[in-house]
This record gives sequence, structure tokens and C-alpha cells, in this order.
Amino acid sequence: MRAHLTGVAAAILLTVPGATAQTPPPPPAPTLSNPTLAAIWGEGMDRSRVAALAQVLLDSLGPRLTGTPQSKAASDWVVGTYRSWGIDARAEQYGTWRGWRRGITHLDLVAPRVRSLEATMLGYSPGTSGPLTGQVVLIPHLIGPAALTAFLPTVRGKFVMLTAPESSCRPSSSWEEWADSTSLARRKVIADSTRADWVDRARSTGATTVLEVAKMLEDAGAAGVLSSYWSQGWGVDKVFQASTETIPQVQLSCEDYGLIWRLAANGQGPVVRLEAEAELLGDVPVANTIGMIRGREKPDEYVMLSAHFDSWDGGSGATDNGTGTVMMMEVMRILKQVYPNPKRTILVGHWNGEEQGLNGSSAFAADHPEILARLQVLLNQDDGTGGIDRLTMEGLVGPGPYFKKWMDQIPQELDGKVTLVDPGTPGRGGTDNFSFVCNGAPGFGLNSAGWDYGTYTWHTNRDTYDKIGFEELRRNATLAAMLAYLASEEPEKIPLAKRDLPMDNRSDQPGTWPVCGTPDRSFVR
Repeated sequence: MRAHLTGVAAAILLTVPGATAQTPPPPPAPTLSNPTLAAIWGEGMDRSRVAALAQVLLDSLGPRLTGTPQSKAASDWVVGTYRSWGIDARAEQYGTWRGWRRGITHLDLVAPRVRSLEATMLGYSPGTSGPLTGQVVLIPHLIGPAALTAFLPTVRGKFVMLTAPESSCRPSSSWEEWADSTSLARRKVIADSTRADWVDRARSTGATTVLEVAKMLEDAGAAGVLSSYWSQGWGVDKVFQASTETIPQVQLSCEDYGLIWRLAANGQGPVVRLEAEAELLGDVPVANTIGMIRGREKPDEYVMLSAHFDSWDGGSGATDNGTGTVMMMEVMRILKQVYPNPKRTILVGHWNGEEQGLNGSSAFAADHPEILARLQVLLNQDDGTGGIDRLTMEGLVGPGPYFKKWMDQIPQELDGKVTLVDPGTPGRGGTDNFSFVCNGAPGFGLNSAGWDYGTYTWHTNRDTYDKIGFEELRRNATLAAMLAYLASEEPEKIPLAKRDLPMDNRSDQPGTWPVCGTPDRSFVR
């Protein structure tokens, strides 16, 4: 057997692909009568920097959770990179947020057997003071206030499981492919009963939210809480922020959470050892990162590029929204190289605090009414690594014909799959162009093809550099650079009348334009 395995290993070693592979050449340049568009194609498609920029941002600097030193370091890098290209850049503070520094997380099962678990401390969680060992327990089915009063003292010094387990971490698509009808039906029954069991346990505490349950366990002296939020795909979990304030919250993979749950439910006494390093830094300044190429003829009119800079930190924030960040950096690089004296001022906003409620972009919009009033176009990108496939006019009557005219000048290789939705309806807050749309300003989203974004990379532990489609990212940057150039050169200011919105089916009243929220400029739990 050893000889056979050695032979297999040797064969694998000798057949590793790519050892002498050459990077495929870029597609041939289309014939473009506009020399600036031709130059943008050459810079964006033949001399792209997106892979190199992404490698530094995602691998070296890493995730950019609002209020962390990594976020500040990444912003400093963007500012320094822009300045090295001759682009004015600054960090513009809009408020403060709770500061937090992540350290290592190690979680091990030490009884009834030993296993190192796939786990990470959630954002803003307190850490431990060295290794902390404790038994893991479940919230029981409590009957009445007296049962709750009797249960809470028993959690002192123990880890408590805070969320529901999954009956299977095999995706539904796999079950549907391989299981017969009887097995599928049984799976649904088991999944439903597993969920119902958890809901009954949680409700029996009298709490109505996970935050309330966590607070109850903190106050009772629990050592920490364990949780899991499966993203319905192989080995992928959603990662957000902690529900706790004084004890650590650790997120486990779907599989390992299920393991610990089953051990506890069957009375097999799971014990874990946790070492989680974290530093709570108090209130720290938070800022948007802004770049600018000043216009030559109409410096007080603006074309703006937009992408949120912050991320969750389960992975490295690659497709949410490192791709948008790198794309807009590349657009600025291309334009500075081939269009250094634009007609209108070209701005880029790398927004902080998007994941906490569009705070950075809405603060910028509130702080700069002069830019909103003279904004020609804002192009925002925030939904993964796929090629741009849809552009909606967000309910504005007027911009559509201009975009159609511009897109007619862009080569088919870049915009052939883009659907222009005119006038569409205004968004309701999913990403940063909403901070401009709600003001009636021309903020447009560059929507991308799916690429399994919702399941596998959006807010997950697998949102890393290797998930990026760099050919798509290169084309997206080149397309956006061409649109920004054409919007800047457009002789006219784009008209921005709002359409009459369709009836709201829920209220049976005419639709209304979305209302801007107030940005949170400091953290309040």
C-alpha cells in the first residue's frame, strides 16, 4: 500500500497543471474611432493591474471590518497608491465607531474525543484571557419562569449553543440529485423538526431575539456562546458580528456545530478549549477614502465612481466588496493614464460602514450637497465578481437615452451582455448608490452576474482572493472607465426628472420615492 501511494503521489506531482502555462493573451483590440476609448481599451485590457491590486488588498491587508486597524491600514494603502499615480486622495472622517482588533482563534474539542474545530470569533467579540476550557450545554425545553430561574445558574463557566443546528450540511442540490423521494421526504421532516426543536428551546427562555438570549447567558456567567449560520453550500458559513458584549462568541462550521450539538444532546459531555485573542479599542475615527482627478472645463460638475470599502472579516472581503474597490481603483488608474484632464471632475468614493447601514456613503451625501446638486453620474458596483449584466436608471426619466448613446460607442466585447433598464424603479437601500438615489441624484448600480454570490461568497468565510474572476473584473473596469469618460465629456447636464411610480400593492396607494435615512456617525448598541 505504501509503495502504491508513493507512486500515486509521484504521478500527481509530475502532472501538476500550469507549471509551464502561459497567461493567455488579451482579446484583440476592436476598431474604435474614438482615440480615448481605444486608449482605455489598451490600458484596461492589455495592461490591467486588477490582479496585482487585489492580491495586496485581500491577501496582505485582508478584511476591512469598520473600526479595525486593518480597515485604517487598507485606507492608507489606497490613499498612498492613488498619490503614487498622481491622483489627489484623502481619508475623510465622517464619525467614530467601536474599535476592535482581531487576534487568533483556536477552538478544540477535548472530550469525549480530541478534534480541532473549524471556528472563528465573530466581529467585535470579546476575547479570552488565555485558554478557557468548559463544558458545552444546550438550552433545555424550559417550562415556566421557575425552570428558567433554575437553569440560568447552571451555565456559569460553560459554553452554551446559541443557534439552531442543521440536520444535514449537504446542500439541497446534492440531496435532490442523489436521494430518492422517500429519502427526500424524510430529510424534510428531520430538518423541520430540528428547527422546531430549537425554536421551542429559545422561546422557552421568554426572549424574542438572539440578542436577548445572549444577554441572558452573559448575565448568568456563561464562559462563552457558540453559534453557526450555514450558507446552504458545501463548507460555507455566513459570518457577521457578535451578539455578546462581555463574553466571546465563536462561530463554528455547520459540520462542527452539528457535531458538538449531537454530543451535548446525547449526554456525551462535550468539553471545548477556546483561546481567542481580541482587543476592544474604544471609539475610533472612521472615514471614507476619496480620490479626485480635477476637471478642466467644468470642475464643479462631477462624475463619481463608487464602491464600499468595508467588509465582514470571516474571509478577506474579496467579492464583497474587494472586487468593487479594486475595479474603481483600476478605473481611476486608467483614466489618469489616458484622460488626465477630464472635462468634469472625476471622484471616487470608497465607502466605510456600508455593512452597518450605508453609513459612510449617506454621511458623504449629507455632507456634500454641492456635489449632489452637480452630479452628472455616479456608478456603483457591489455584487460580486461576475461581469456587469444590468444597469438600471433607478426610476429617473432622462438619463436612459444618454446611457444608450454612450453604450453604442462601447465595443460589443464589453457591453454585449448589459441590459439597460429604463427608467426602472428606485432601489430601496441594498447598497451605496441608494444614498444618492434617495436624494434624487443620479446614482446607478453596475449589477453583476451571479457567480454563486449569495450562497458562496456574500458575507461568508470563503470570500477570498481565489473566488475572483479576473477576466470579468478586467472587463468591468474597462467598461466603467469608458462610461465615466463619456459621461465626463457629455456636453449636456443629464436631466433627472422622477418617474411616476407604480401602485404599491401592499397599501393600494401610489408608490413614493424612497426617503433617505440618517447615517449613524457613532456606534450605539
